[in-house]
Amino acid sequence: MDPELNDTGRRQALVVARRLSREAKPAAVYSSDLKRAAETAQTIATACGVSSLVLDPALRERHMGDLHGLAFDDAVRRNPEIFSSYSRTQEIPGGGESLDQLSKRCVSYLNTVAEKHKGERVIVVTHGASTEELCIHADPTSPVRGKLYNTSICVFRIGGGEWILEKAGDVGHLDQGEFLEDAFGGDGVSA
Repeated sequence: MDPELNDTGRRQALVVARRLSREAKPAAVYSSDLKRAAETAQTIATACGVSSLVLDPALRERHMGDLHGLAFDDAVRRNPEIFSSYSRTQEIPGGGESLDQLSKRCVSYLNTVAEKHKGERVIVVTHGASTEELCIHADPTSPVRGKLYNTSICVFRIGGGEWILEKAGDVGHLDQGEFLEDAFGGDGVSA
C-alpha cells in the first residue's frame, strides 16, 4: 500500500527533521518513493537545507506478494507456513520478496550511494523491514528485529565494502509520551 502520512506521522517527520538539521549538513537525502517516506524525506531535506533529494524504489518496504495490504495477524492466518519457520530464503507467494532478496536490494543500493558520496554524510529514509535488514547486514548480532520505531535513527559507516552499525533505533528526538505509542507498530501510516 502507499498511504500518505497521517497527522502523527507529519509531526514525527518534523521532529526528526529538526533533530537532523542540528547535526552536520548532509550532501543528499535519499528515500523510498512511497508517499510516507518521500514526504518525511522532503521535510528532512527542507529542514537541513539540502536540495538533492533522490526518490528510488530500491528503498521501498519489503514486497509482500499475495499478502500485500493485509494486517500482520491476517497475513499469518492466511499463510502460517511463511511465518512459522524462519527462513531467509522463503519467498512470499505472488512475487513477494524473501528477506535475503530484500537485504540484497537495500544493501546494493546503499553501497552505490556510499560509493557516490565517499567521505560525505547522507540521510536515507526507508521503511521498517528495509531498515532492519540494513542493521542486520552491518551487525548480524543486532537485536533490531521488530524493535525499530517510526523515525528512529540508525547510523551506518560504509566504506570499502565494510559496514559498521554505529547506532540503531535512536528515538531521543521523540517525546516519550506523545509519539512512542504511535511510532511502534502503529497504524502503518505514521512516518
